[in-house]
Amino acid sequence: MKRRIESTTSRTAEMTCLSRACSAWETNPYYKSNDYIAPLLLPSALQPLLHISLARRLFTKVAAPKGIYEYVIARTKYIDAVFNKALAEQLDQVLIFGAGFDTRAIRFQDAIGNTKVFELDVPVTQQAKIGQYQKRGVAITPNLNFIPIDFDKESLSTKLNEAGFCMQRRSLFILEGLVMYLQPESVDVTFQTIRDYAGKGSWVVFDYVYASVLRNEGIYYGETGIAQTVSGAGEQWQFGIEKGEIEQFLARYAMRLADHKDAQDLEHVYFSDSNGKIVGRVNGTHCLVTAEKR
Repeated sequence: MKRRIESTTSRTAEMTCLSRACSAWETNPYYKSNDYIAPLLLPSALQPLLHISLARRLFTKVAAPKGIYEYVIARTKYIDAVFNKALAEQLDQVLIFGAGFDTRAIRFQDAIGNTKVFELDVPVTQQAKIGQYQKRGVAITPNLNFIPIDFDKESLSTKLNEAGFCMQRRSLFILEGLVMYLQPESVDVTFQTIRDYAGKGSWVVFDYVYASVLRNEGIYYGETGIAQTVSGAGEQWQFGIEKGEIEQFLARYAMRLADHKDAQDLEHVYFSDSNGKIVGRVNGTHCLVTAEKR
């Protein structure tokens, strides 16, 4: 049976883009991010609504599952920081898995220099983004390379080789909002490929959901709402990692844990005021990881 994502733009990628676009128009510094390209990727009819705070609130606080808007903001800022650090340290190449409507190659083009950026995604979503770039007059930088792929059906290594991604170079690998949607076998192949292609000192940044979430145990803040939303989008979560087992997971792929943040950590970093008061709760189902190739 043909999956919805093979013929229709990813709904979860669209929701992430909408969240980033809303955040770009926020005035509250805790909720504002700098993805100024995200609004340009939305339908023209939707863009004026983003200027209205009530409309943004209806989406972010009523329609969206509890804490997901805050999580997307925190995740965007976290990965932005890793991306910029990789550029500052002049890593050779960046590979973004399941890129969706990621705009980092455009937003940070002045800092990219000679670093090559590769974006992997299913063809329909990738073409939708490219089409919006062209429609809105957003210039695509020469060192941005698009690689269409179905992660569950096509050879990742073959695709990378064909696109000119080099093995054993010091690289940054980004898997944002992807791992949980892959079959366990595809996760294994993806991380094996990263292990094989990454030079020593390469970084991997990704997020994952707890395995208990897949078992519907209802432990974490906002868990029921996000599970229902993902299921309703027809893009069910397939993979999770047991709490406390992230280091064992990474060790299988010759990686060491450099940083790990759960929802409480993200609240303290991104939503804590000068008095230590938490001003925004983050959905508790996800964690963010930065790892380094040994």
